[in-house]
Amino acid sequence: MTDKKKRPLILLAISLALILVGSILAQLFHSSSYSVSIDRIRFETDKGVLSGLLYLPEGASESDPRPTVVVTHGYLNSSEMQDANAIELSRRGYVVLALDMYDHGHSMGNAENTGGFFNFWPSSLYDAVCYMYQQPYVLKDENGNGIIGVTGRSMGGFSTAMALYMDETAYETTGIRMIYCGLSEGADYMYTSYLGLTPEVAAATGGGRTIGKVCAEYDEFFFLPDDYANQGTVIRKDWVSTTAGKTFLEQENPEAGVWYDTSDGGRRIVYQPSETHPWNHFSKTTTGYAISFYETAFEGYNEGLNLLGPDDQIWQFKELFELVALIGFVLMFVPLVMLLTRLPFLSKARTEALQPAPSVTAVPAKIGTFALMLCCILLPAVFFPALMDGNTSAEPMMILTDAGAVFGVAGLAAIVWAGKANANAKALRIGGILAAVSGFGLMWTSSHNFLVNTTPFWSAPAVNQIAYWTVVCTFLSALIMSMVYLVSKASQGVGLTAYGLKVKPVSILAALCTAVIAVLVGYGILFAVDAVFKTDFRIWVFAFKTFEPTVLPVVARYLPIFLLYYLVSSTAICINTNTEKLQGIKGYLVAMLLNAGGITLFLIRQYVTLFATGTAAHPTQALSAILLFAMVPTLAIAACFSRALYKRTGNVWTPAFLNAILMTTMTLANTAIYYQM
Repeated sequence: MTDKKKRPLILLAISLALILVGSILAQLFHSSSYSVSIDRIRFETDKGVLSGLLYLPEGASESDPRPTVVVTHGYLNSSEMQDANAIELSRRGYVVLALDMYDHGHSMGNAENTGGFFNFWPSSLYDAVCYMYQQPYVLKDENGNGIIGVTGRSMGGFSTAMALYMDETAYETTGIRMIYCGLSEGADYMYTSYLGLTPEVAAATGGGRTIGKVCAEYDEFFFLPDDYANQGTVIRKDWVSTTAGKTFLEQENPEAGVWYDTSDGGRRIVYQPSETHPWNHFSKTTTGYAISFYETAFEGYNEGLNLLGPDDQIWQFKELFELVALIGFVLMFVPLVMLLTRLPFLSKARTEALQPAPSVTAVPAKIGTFALMLCCILLPAVFFPALMDGNTSAEPMMILTDAGAVFGVAGLAAIVWAGKANANAKALRIGGILAAVSGFGLMWTSSHNFLVNTTPFWSAPAVNQIAYWTVVCTFLSALIMSMVYLVSKASQGVGLTAYGLKVKPVSILAALCTAVIAVLVGYGILFAVDAVFKTDFRIWVFAFKTFEPTVLPVVARYLPIFLLYYLVSSTAICINTNTEKLQGIKGYLVAMLLNAGGITLFLIRQYVTLFATGTAAHPTQALSAILLFAMVPTLAIAACFSRALYKRTGNVWTPAFLNAILMTTMTLANTAIYYQM
C-alpha cells in the first residue's frame, strides 16, 4: 500500500486515539477520580418524562444519606451545561442530579405539557425535587424536611424560583419543606411574574430558607435598572441597586457578595460577577460562588463531607479533555469519507478532480475580486440582526426584497437574451435561470418569514431563527454567484463543473450514501462513548451529544433547509478557493472566512463594545448574539469539510450532504424541541 493510500488510515487512527484518550481522561475528572458514580436516569411525571445525570458520591446510601442539589440548564441547553456545578458539588460529597428540563436533552413533555415557552420550565425543577425527595440516599431532617438545594441557570433560574415557591405553597398543606435552599444563576423574576411570582411574592414566601442569586453585570437579558428605557437589554447592570434587588435582600442599601438575614429567619445573598449570561456556566468565579453558597447553606449537615475551598476546581480538565475528544471527532470525518469512497458503489461519489484555476493577476480584477469576496463575508452579518428578528417589514428586509426582485428580473432578461445569442447561449441560459430562481427566492423569503412560529412541524424555536437566517443567506449567496457567473463567467464558457456541481445522478446518490454512513459511524462512536464514559464531545456551548430517537423526525424536517445552505456555501467555497494561490492553509482560512468571518466580526464588535462602554453595539440582540457562540465553530468546521472533501472527491455533493446531516443533527440535539411525544 502506498503512503498516499495509507494516509487516511493513519489519520483515522489518530482521530480515534484522540477520542479514546480524551474520553478516558474526561471521565477521570467527571467522576472525581472515580469517587463519584454517574448514571443517566429517567422517571415519569404527570407532565411527561424527565431525565438527568445522577452523581452519587462514594458512600452515599440509605445508611449515609447526603445533602442533595438538583441543578439544571437554560433555555437552549441540556444537563451537561451544568457540568461545573455537578462535578464540584458531587466531588465535595453532595448527591447531585443534573436535570434535563422538559423538551430538552433526554426529557420531553407530554401532549398537555409541550409546545410553548411557559410549558417546559415552570415545574421541571420541582418535579425533579419530588422524585429525589423519595430516594433513600437523600438526607432529611428529623421532621422529614428535605435537605435539598436547587440551582438553575437562565430558564433554570426561573425554574429554581418556581420550585421554591411551589414547595412553600405545598408546605401549607403537607407541613414538609422538601427544598432547604436555592441558588439561581442568570435569572431575575421577569418571567415568573407572569405566573404570579413577583419579587415581592418571592421575598414573602422564602420560608426561612437560604437563597442566593448570581446576577452578572453584563447579563444580556435580565437585572434591568428601574429606569430602563426599553432600548435594548445588552447593557451593564447592578441588580442590588434596583428595587427588586433591595426587596430580595430586604435592605435599603445592599452590597453584592454580602450575606443578609431576612425577616423570616432565612439568609440571602446576591453575587455580581463581571460576566455575561453564557459566561456564568463556564466560569471558575461563578462555580466558586455555588461551592461557597452550598457550604454555607448546608451548614450543620456537612459533617464528614470533603469540603474543599471554592478555588479548588477540576471541572476545567473535564472540559479540556472533552475538547481533545471533540477535535478527534471532527478530524475523523475526512479520512473516514475517503476510506468509504474506496468501496465499490460509494467510489462513484468521486468524480474528476477539480484543477485549480489561474489566479487573477490584473490589478482591477484583483480589486474587484477582493471587494466581491468582502461582500460575501460581510453581508450575512450586516443583515444578521434583521434576519434573526424576523420582522419582514423592517427596512433591511425590504432592501433584500427589492434587490431580489430586481435581480430576479435580470435573470429572466438573461434567459431571453440567451435565446438570441450566437455564442455561449447555454451558459447564459443556465446563469439566467439560477439568477431568476435565487433572486425571486430572496424576494419571497425576505418578505415571508415562514419560520416565525413554532409549530408541530417546525418544533424547535431557536432553530427556526437560525434556519430563517440560513435560507435567506442561501438565496443571497446564490444570487451573488449567479450574477458573477452571468457578468464574467458565462462569456468564457465556464460550466457548472468548475463549481463542483455537474455530476451524474448516481454520483450524487453515492455521495448521499457516503455521508449518511459517515454520520452513522460518527454518532455510533458518540453513543458508545456516552454509554461507557458518560462524556461527549464539547467545548462550552458547542457540543456533539446524544439524543432521543424522537429527534430524528425533527432532523428530517429541517434537513432540506440546511442542505440547500450547505450546498450553496460549499459551491461558493469551491469556486472562490480553488485557485493556484489559495492552496494549503490559505485556502482553508479563506473558506472559514466565507462561512463564518462576518458573524465572527459581528460577535467581536458586540462584546468589545459592551465591555468598553456598558452598552453593546446591538443592545437589542441578546439571544441571537449568544447563538453565534455555537454557530461560528459550526460554520468554520463545515467550511473545512467543504474544502477538504471537494478537493478529494472533485465535487461539492459529499461535503454538502455531510455538513447538512451532521450539523443539523448536532444543532437539534442541543436545543429545545417541542411536540416530541
